[in-house]
Amino acid sequence: MKPNKSNLSTLKQICQLIPPHIVNKLAKKHGIKTRKFSSWSHVVSLLYTQLSHALSLNDVCDGLHYHSSALFQIRGATAPKRNTFSNANRTRDAAMAEDLFWEVLNSLQSQLPSFGLDKQNSNFPKRFKRAVYAVDSTTIQLVAHCLNWAKHRRRKAAAKCHMQLNLQTFLPSYAIVKEANTHDSTEAKEMCATIKDGEIVVFDKAYVDFKHLYHLDIRGVNWVTRSKDNMTYDIIEERSSKSNIISDQLIKLNGVNTEKHYPKILRLVAANVEIDGKMKVLKFLSNNLQWAPSSIASIYQSRWGIEVFFKQLKQNLKLADFLGHNKNAIQWQVWTALLTYVLLRFLAFRSQWPHSFSRITTLIRGVLWSYFDLSSLLKTCGTASDPPKIKAVPDQAYLPNFDKAFYGTACV
Repeated sequence: MKPNKSNLSTLKQICQLIPPHIVNKLAKKHGIKTRKFSSWSHVVSLLYTQLSHALSLNDVCDGLHYHSSALFQIRGATAPKRNTFSNANRTRDAAMAEDLFWEVLNSLQSQLPSFGLDKQNSNFPKRFKRAVYAVDSTTIQLVAHCLNWAKHRRRKAAAKCHMQLNLQTFLPSYAIVKEANTHDSTEAKEMCATIKDGEIVVFDKAYVDFKHLYHLDIRGVNWVTRSKDNMTYDIIEERSSKSNIISDQLIKLNGVNTEKHYPKILRLVAANVEIDGKMKVLKFLSNNLQWAPSSIASIYQSRWGIEVFFKQLKQNLKLADFLGHNKNAIQWQVWTALLTYVLLRFLAFRSQWPHSFSRITTLIRGVLWSYFDLSSLLKTCGTASDPPKIKAVPDQAYLPNFDKAFYGTACV
């Protein structure tokens, strides 16, 4: 099936998902004053960078100048000059990009409240009715000799994106983009500040800070994490276990500082978990004393969904090559990568896209300046019939375009 034609380019249809008043409102809020290269043109240029996988400032500027007529139809957006674009990334407050991301995400969720609740999250344990969040971070490698602000170890530079991901919708709920030279546990308090009473948060042991975990427990937040190997404790109660559960214990910390920071009883569950086709024993720690031990293991296993999220971002969007080297420019690019992810996820959800996220990014890249109706394009992609199968006689070679009478008697 062929997709329907449209009067709008693919890029314009994507950009129209951003409410028209938001960009100017945020530019005014953050004191961004422009002359020729408007804030809207800046946002469109960065979205184009992500969608086209442009490699450099010249790639972006040349591509937009070549399609300047189609670009102007996107609410009057104009193509930048190289120095103008670079200066905008370097000097315009990246907090605007952060606010823009959350405003657009809220707008999309208000349009479709079920946004994100699709089959791609079918591995999530359905028995949990309250919101479940995963907290984790991913490191974004940068060019060491250019980036003193992001020095990470001796010969490396990196930024880090800390993410709170809703595991039911697979959409971000909170995020921090900053330098990578601080330990994850220092960001734990801020990353969990928005989680409400009765909700569930899961994170790996890099975020374990018992003082913070105790505050979560006081707030009524259920949490699950991995126990550290050097954790010392007394066993209060040994519970019965079955299936893949090796042990289920109630424990009390007895370390010099940990006992003071977390005086209450904790749950320690050891379980056999399959990782890369092999069974491995993992120990899970939780403040919930009522859940079945298998539920605690299932919640932690669902945390691995955030690793898939980071993989989708880093493999399909432009987070390996950066258009600028200062902190502000990198934050602009990371936040617009997240914005691009959400826009593509919304298109996929609205059109009931059955294929992978990487396939939709590849498809959009190929038709960015084409005039197809996006909904029709996404619904018809992959519906072409299979090529005809060749039917051959078992004892006879098949030579296309040769007459059977000719090649059938040639060797007689």
